[in-house]
Amino acid sequence: MIYELREYTAAPGQLPALINRFNEHCLELLAKHGMEVVFTSLAEVGAQTMGQVVYVLRHDSYDALERGWAALLADPRWVEAKRLSEVDGPLVARLDRRILTPTPSG
Repeated sequence: MIYELREYTAAPGQLPALINRFNEHCLELLAKHGMEVVFTSLAEVGAQTMGQVVYVLRHDSYDALERGWAALLADPRWVEAKRLSEVDGPLVARLDRRILTPTPSG
């Protein structure tokens, strides 16, 4: 089991649109392509937290992670949702991503 932490910093003025796209399209598409969302949040305190959407995904393996993202990014519904949501410009200024593995308990 691995976890993927994703931090999306919205382009100036685009946080509401980014949140809308996440809620209206991304959550369903992530599930459709086998990626389990275990946590979602807006960042409030700390470095680079202004206008940030954060979420954590659980994957069975690195292969499952790669297959899930490849399928989602090629999904016509995602391609169209992204295109329509960005007619006035990109919603994301920066994406930070980390892969986390649980530590052995002991």
